[in-house]
Amino acid sequence: MVENLVIVESPAKAKTIEKFLGDSFLVKSSFGHIRDLDKKDFGIDIKNNFTPKYIVSTDKKKVVTELKKLAKEAKTVWIASDEDREGEAIAWHLFEELKLKKENTKRIVFHEITKDAILNAVENPRQIDDNLVNAQQARRILDRLVGFEISPVLWKKVKPSLSAGRVQSVAVRLIVEREREIIAFKSKSFYKVVAHFLVTEKDGSNKVLKSELPKRFDTKEETLKFLESCKNAEYHIDDIVTKPSVRKPAAPFTTSTLQQEASRKLGFSVSQTMTVAQRLYEAGHITYMRTDSVNLSETALKIAKEEITRLHGADYVKIRKYSTKSKGAQEAHEAIRPAYLNKDRVEGESNEKRLYDLIWKRTIASQMSDALLEKTNIKISISTNEEKFVATGEMIKFEGFLKVYLESTDDEEQKQEESLLPQVSIGDKLECEHIKAIQNFTLRPPRFTEASLVKKLEELGIGRPSTYAPTITTVQNRGYVVKETRDGVQREYEVFNLIDNSIEEEIKSQITGAENKKLFPSDIGMVVTDFLIKHFSNIMNYNFTADVEKEFDEIALGNSVWYEMIGKFYFPFHENVEKTLETSDRSTGERILGEDPKTGKVILVRIGRYGPMAQLGESVEGDEEKPKFASLLTGQHLETITLEEAIDLFKLPRDLGLYEDKKVVVAIGRFGPYVRHDSKFSSLNKDVDDPMTIDLERAIELIEEKREKDRLKHIKSFEEDVELQILNGRWGPYIAYQKENYRLAKDVDPKSLSYEACLKIIKDTPQKKKKSTAAKSTPVVKKKAPAKKKATAKKTTAAKNKTVAKKKE
Repeated sequence: MVENLVIVESPAKAKTIEKFLGDSFLVKSSFGHIRDLDKKDFGIDIKNNFTPKYIVSTDKKKVVTELKKLAKEAKTVWIASDEDREGEAIAWHLFEELKLKKENTKRIVFHEITKDAILNAVENPRQIDDNLVNAQQARRILDRLVGFEISPVLWKKVKPSLSAGRVQSVAVRLIVEREREIIAFKSKSFYKVVAHFLVTEKDGSNKVLKSELPKRFDTKEETLKFLESCKNAEYHIDDIVTKPSVRKPAAPFTTSTLQQEASRKLGFSVSQTMTVAQRLYEAGHITYMRTDSVNLSETALKIAKEEITRLHGADYVKIRKYSTKSKGAQEAHEAIRPAYLNKDRVEGESNEKRLYDLIWKRTIASQMSDALLEKTNIKISISTNEEKFVATGEMIKFEGFLKVYLESTDDEEQKQEESLLPQVSIGDKLECEHIKAIQNFTLRPPRFTEASLVKKLEELGIGRPSTYAPTITTVQNRGYVVKETRDGVQREYEVFNLIDNSIEEEIKSQITGAENKKLFPSDIGMVVTDFLIKHFSNIMNYNFTADVEKEFDEIALGNSVWYEMIGKFYFPFHENVEKTLETSDRSTGERILGEDPKTGKVILVRIGRYGPMAQLGESVEGDEEKPKFASLLTGQHLETITLEEAIDLFKLPRDLGLYEDKKVVVAIGRFGPYVRHDSKFSSLNKDVDDPMTIDLERAIELIEEKREKDRLKHIKSFEEDVELQILNGRWGPYIAYQKENYRLAKDVDPKSLSYEACLKIIKDTPQKKKKSTAAKSTPVVKKKAPAKKKATAKKTTAAKNKTVAKKKE
């Protein structure tokens, strides 16, 4: 008999909580959500106020069976899932599915896994908050309706297997629009002038005073004219302005700011940050990591004051109470902070230590004194013209919070190095070491990083703390966005040096346009975005998406009825889906580039079955000659590829010659450029090899590399059945048999396995559930087809609509 059964979401959380509760408490994990919407009929009874139809997930049936048994035996069941909407929904699903009773079921919440917090939660249980559950259900149902209704439209009108999402599609739009700004951007050159002056110190040593001309010159002629005027000029200190300045610390971390700062300082992706933070939370090291609050508890403030005083002294303490500026902030959580502020480090793997260190420093710094600075501006006159050079410097008078932490910035241009200026006085004459004019170029808009995209989504009010990471992961998994590091290109620039009244000119080169872990839209992402903006403008509208989030907030507060909110959206939306299916044209992003000079046939680019491609010629009824097709190369895009580049694509496949008396051919396939030899394929290295220029010698290297890789992959074969093999894979050795793979346990030596042992492993491995190709249900609200022919066409469309795959979500 179990006296107290505590149900949490994760095994790690269960393990930590067990330490704080007595022997009368048994802590078990639900391993996250136990139920989800059924796939049949969308899992929603649209006619009956959008009532959701939930089913227990296949992988959770065993867990649910065990929890039901334990719950039946327990005197009291404590549901201790997270305190946000998602956690409240998990609690409700557990209550419903386990058939718990209100009289012996208690809901407890806490924002940190410490002994005090757990015991306090047990002392103050509450009921499940239906408003929070309804807010989560509304989000889930709305997202299901949008995904399941728009995706079949994309299949028919753009390309099979595509999908859409309410928040994800808007995130892709941001990236697409930024890319088009970059494509349209025309860089202009300008000339920046810097001067170095020598200042003699009291001890006789010379120090350099670095300065810059505030004015920028547009042309080489203007620049040279200015430098000419500086010949034989005298330079004096014209003015010195010193101003005290104060720098304040950043607020404690929210989900968004933690994701941004972990990206900038630690190089973490958004999903990586949340995974590591989850582990820290479940181990009891930090408070709950999904929050948009910057508030700290009185207890945390008290400990922060004690810790800062102990480490740095009372002068470094300045207790602050931050308020949340974010509109529609969810539940009144605390900011993300260490559970124990007097612990400046924790045990764990490297990334956990690094992220904890970041959170500890940010929290402590937020309660430290302002940094006191002194900013100095020195103006330097030029005797031969009215322009003035300006030298700027900054001196720290009191470190304050800077002793612990300084917030990073996404903009590299804003990162200023601290510079100390030499001692000078007004009227001092300066000796000019040199004046240098450097050609610069205006910068295009920056591409989004994962962190800066989160910041933009938050600014627009799109999404909430729990949605940022899955949104960014989803758009990449769907292939609408790719995160890449790309090399820059070499660019020449002019430099003019004025030294000893003589102007020297030189041409230098620099690498420009390099990108590090930036988000790029794919061609299919751009085409889908255009289609959705044209036909589903409200779904893609930033304000609409933000307003929907506010409506969820109102539901969470009990101020709005969730199914009424869904109804106002759904019925006009569904009509638009039907209209788009019937009347819209197919969208492939087609762009005609011109004519092939050899054949006179049209050359165009568009989205094909396997992605972006070029097409030579058009299909003409009765004409036996079919168009030719060629896949675009990596780095080529529908919107920017030129006619000449497209013509080159049709030079493939290229015959490179013979190797071992067999042809070697280079071509481009569905998965990129490859070399074909003896009916085997070797992929080209995208960073090294160009299919247009690769030679036979390099192709042979790739062929031999592939052979060696295949040799290493093969571990064992069997005479009894040549189809059964033991191979080395990405995740270790496995058995391959009849187009199926079977994992081997880590303690199994693959070389020692007999044929019979392999068959036993195959037999004992649970069979994978085959994906059903049976048609699913069509949308409930239908329109009657006006004619038999149309009805048949619509029936075909509906059948396609019915095949609702998991990809939609």
